[in-house]
Amino acid sequence: MGELIIVGLGPGPLGLLTLETWDKLTTAETLLLRTARHPTADELKQRGVQFGSYDAVYDEQPTFEAVYEFIAKDCLRQVQAGKKIVYAVPGSPLVAEKTVTLIRAMADDMQVPVTILPGMSFIEVLYVRLGIDPIDGLTILDSSDLAELPAEINTALVVTQVYNRQVASDTKLALMELYPDDFLVTMVRNLGLPDEEIRQLPLYELDRLPQIDHLTSVFVPAKPVQTQRFDLGPIIDVMARLRSPGGCVWDIEQTHESLRRYFVEEVYEVLEAIDLGESDKLCEELGDLLLQIVFHARVAEECGEFSMQDVVDGVTAKMLRRHPHVFGDITVRDAGEVVLNWEQIKRQEKGNERTSVLDGVPKDLPSLMKAYKLQAKAAKVGFDWDNIGPVWEKIEEEITELKEAMQAGNIKAMEGELGDILFAIVNLARFLNIDAEIALNVTNQKFKRRFTHIEDKVREKGLKWANLTLAELDEFWDEAKVLKK
Repeated sequence: MGELIIVGLGPGPLGLLTLETWDKLTTAETLLLRTARHPTADELKQRGVQFGSYDAVYDEQPTFEAVYEFIAKDCLRQVQAGKKIVYAVPGSPLVAEKTVTLIRAMADDMQVPVTILPGMSFIEVLYVRLGIDPIDGLTILDSSDLAELPAEINTALVVTQVYNRQVASDTKLALMELYPDDFLVTMVRNLGLPDEEIRQLPLYELDRLPQIDHLTSVFVPAKPVQTQRFDLGPIIDVMARLRSPGGCVWDIEQTHESLRRYFVEEVYEVLEAIDLGESDKLCEELGDLLLQIVFHARVAEECGEFSMQDVVDGVTAKMLRRHPHVFGDITVRDAGEVVLNWEQIKRQEKGNERTSVLDGVPKDLPSLMKAYKLQAKAAKVGFDWDNIGPVWEKIEEEITELKEAMQAGNIKAMEGELGDILFAIVNLARFLNIDAEIALNVTNQKFKRRFTHIEDKVREKGLKWANLTLAELDEFWDEAKVLKK
């Protein structure tokens, strides 16, 4: 068994070879170069170093894959025959060098020992010339492997061995599938040599370069990381068309006031989709809600009040103002401090608009939600119990007062006392960190599911509602409870 040592010829200048590599090149019994078309090969000749090359194989084999496979097998065959070989490749042995990859794989199967010496590739020169740091991410790929390039590449890219105009054209077309046609790339040729060439150009001009050869590579910078932008233009255009002369008669007739009920309906349909945990339905309902926002913005724009862009700009500016710990130089310790800052900024924004602590609660909020908001606002100025104990006592007190109103037969008083109970229950929910509106909605949905089960059973058994006792219906109800569990 012979010996196989693989070394790199570096990016070109002899001075970039390591001393260890130079020693192996000058003392090798058999020195084989993948190609003598390399600046270092010329300098080896000048210094009397004898070597052979595989350049003839490139003309004999039909594809590069066949060339690389032939070279790998030939090197290993000679080693098995007892030869001591130094095999030299352009650049570094482990940077974009297919023959070395094949040799390593075949050597394992053939149990041939292989030694690979570290060397400098043109990549190190590229780092310096272009001022890039590989720690930011870099993908290196042979031009013949561009089909393997991932569609969502997020690093800079170096395409090696762009050795003629046809390869440059193929490289351009492959890259234009992933990058804009005018994306700026950098062609590098003969890096480290006296006739070094570095040229920045738009991608579509890559195959129009005046000089392309085997020492040509292309550097493609990473695409700028941008927040994905969403285009509201299509839905805005649709709404404008619906409201324009010749559009939809119904849409043209709508006003802010007439649209109120639809807005409320869409909000509750969004909440229902959230409760059901159905993402497809939630996506659809959010779209319907967005349509209502666009509708109102269009009506306002026609009246010269504001536009959809004003809506977007306004809420964006508000979010920036109210998150100084993210977009400014404010530091917060926890979420509680975030809320305090938010409220303080809101008060500053509103100025003298609000004269009462309870201002700012919409009058048309659902009653449970409105009660929660009123209580929360009052609590911020200290009008609240310190613990949950008095809340329970208040609920019991209100229930007693409702019973007294019932005994007196006072309908008006009964209505007021029942409202007091509900208000006290909302206060209990607030102490438990539960949204009373959501809690009641959960129960409504639960009641609907269980009652639907009862309806299914009555229908399934061919029974009549009028003939069923409450006890019998309760059996179906209990069955629904068990099924849910």
